[in-house]
Amino acid sequence: MTDPFDLTGKVAVVTGSSRGIGRAIAEQLAARGARVVISSRKQDACEIVAQAINAKHGEGRAVAIAASISSKEALQDLVERTHAELGPIDILVCNAASNPHYGSLDTIDDAMFRKTLENNILSNHWLIQLALPDMRAKNDGAIVVISSIGGLRGSTVLGAYTITKAADIQLVRNYAVENGQHGIRVNGIAPGLVKTDFAKALYENPAAEKAAIERTPMGRLGVPDDIAGAAVFLSSPAASWLTGQTLVVDGGSTV
Repeated sequence: MTDPFDLTGKVAVVTGSSRGIGRAIAEQLAARGARVVISSRKQDACEIVAQAINAKHGEGRAVAIAASISSKEALQDLVERTHAELGPIDILVCNAASNPHYGSLDTIDDAMFRKTLENNILSNHWLIQLALPDMRAKNDGAIVVISSIGGLRGSTVLGAYTITKAADIQLVRNYAVENGQHGIRVNGIAPGLVKTDFAKALYENPAAEKAAIERTPMGRLGVPDDIAGAAVFLSSPAASWLTGQTLVVDGGSTV
């Protein structure tokens, strides 16, 4: 029987994959047979993750290619180097994001707001544009954009971030509509509160963590592997007729 989660031979690019959710996704894709590109801003941090994956799954299963999502030229170089080292892209996971402002939306300055919009929406748009030719040539491909449950509701302290995450959900819908005819599936994941350094401000004190857990029917905060499993599913043949959707993975907190 064919394994619907088998990713053997697939080439996957995962941004923001030197730590947290991105690292867990890259590790789980590699565990299912994919060859993965580890990418974040710092090459040395990428190298550590790639070396760990290669030590576990064999040399050549992961390569480290640093790139800043704020630079279109850096993302173009990321795709070109992926082609040179591993070949055409089959799976793209847009995970990297930034949230430089914590507080009321009316206190954010223009530079920070613009940076949030560009890093969390425009960079995903750029990367999808760059990956589409590979996927269209094969009439096959999977794109996963990491959004947030913040994109489904308002926030008193994460306004700019939640606006971008809502936009990512629509980015997924639009690219899905445009590329279904090419055999390309475009989906999103909206995580709840996951214990990572990126989200530490939301749970780092005991009172905040306790309140967050009390709002979650499953009685715990998420961990990166909770999101990685969903990303593997959306990247795999198991989700071959699923596109344009954003899967909420939050332990039940939004319901």
